[in-house]
Amino acid sequence: MNKLTEEDKKNSFIAAVTSYQNAGIRWEERNRSGLTDKQLEEALCYELGIAGGCSKTGNYPAVAYQGSGLKIWASWDYPNPCIDQPILEGSYTLKMAREVYQISNPDDTQLSLF
Repeated sequence: MNKLTEEDKKNSFIAAVTSYQNAGIRWEERNRSGLTDKQLEEALCYELGIAGGCSKTGNYPAVAYQGSGLKIWASWDYPNPCIDQPILEGSYTLKMAREVYQISNPDDTQLSLF
């Protein structure tokens, strides 16, 4: 079994948070407006839903996810949320969302300095 690269983890995150129709449009809007950590957490919970997943396709690993705890699992086999460690969880999922979608935090006073 191949180890997941950082690019694999990023692609798994994108697959997990874009499974609902028009997710790309919602992420563009969130990028424009910026979100506090609480708002971003709510947006991620919405996009991840209660629980879901997708099969391995081509060069992408299989993914499982759940809104509770903002958890995302990925594996070249089949991720098992009952026994596998998530690749992203909680604040790490928030960090990935900010990185991937370039979503600013209006509560971050450091941003106003630049």
